[in-house]
Amino acid sequence: MNTKAFFLLFFLIQLSFLQAQKLEFKAPDYALIQKNIENKNSEFYYPELLKSLKKNDTLLTTNQYRHLYFGYTFQKEYKPYKIGKKAEEVAKYYRGEGISQKDLSKGIQLFLDALDENPLDLRAMNYLAYLYHLNNDDDTAKKIAGNFHGLLGAILTSGDGLKCETGFHVISVTDEYVLLNRFQMETKAQSHDGKCDYQEFEKGKYKIPGFYFDISRFYGRIVD
Repeated sequence: MNTKAFFLLFFLIQLSFLQAQKLEFKAPDYALIQKNIENKNSEFYYPELLKSLKKNDTLLTTNQYRHLYFGYTFQKEYKPYKIGKKAEEVAKYYRGEGISQKDLSKGIQLFLDALDENPLDLRAMNYLAYLYHLNNDDDTAKKIAGNFHGLLGAILTSGDGLKCETGFHVISVTDEYVLLNRFQMETKAQSHDGKCDYQEFEKGKYKIPGFYFDISRFYGRIVD
C-alpha cells in the first residue's frame, strides 16, 4: 500500500466511525471540559488522558479525544504561538528535504522530541506516523495515525465550518491547515474578524466557498 493510500484509508475509517456514531456537530463546552479534566475520578482526567495518548493507546473514545484536544488549552504547557526548539530541522522534513532510509531513525527521534514538547502538535503527529510507515513499522504508524484522526475528529465534530457561528474550533492556526490538507483542499485567501479565521477557496473549485475556523480560544493571547 502506498503512503497516500495508507493515510487516506485511516482518514476514511475515522469519518465512517463518526458517521456510524451519528454524532452531531457541537461546539466544545470549555467550562465542562475544564471541570472534567481536573476531576481525578473522571475518565477525562487530563494527566491520564495524556499518558494514554503518549502510549499510543488506540482505545480512547470520541469524547476522550475531545477532552484531550480542547482540554489542552487549560494546561500550562499550552502556548499556541510558541516556536518549537527544533522548528527549523522539522521544517526541512515538511519540505521533503534530506529524507533517506538511513536518516529515518534520526527523523523519528526528531518528531518524538517535537511531540514531547507539544503532544498536541497534529502536524508533527501525522508526519511521525508517515516516518514509521517509511521505516516499515506499520503497527506503530497505525496507532499514531489512529490517534491523529481521533484528535482531528474532535475538530470535525465541533462545527460544520460553513459560517463563523458554527466554525470548526481549533487550538492553533496550524491545525486549520492540517484539516485542509487532509481534505486535500487548497485555499486562495485567508481573513479573520477576531473570532474566526476564514479560509477562502477558489470560486467553483469545491462545493463550498470556504471554511470558517473558530480561533476564539487563543486569539489575542499574549505571544509566548
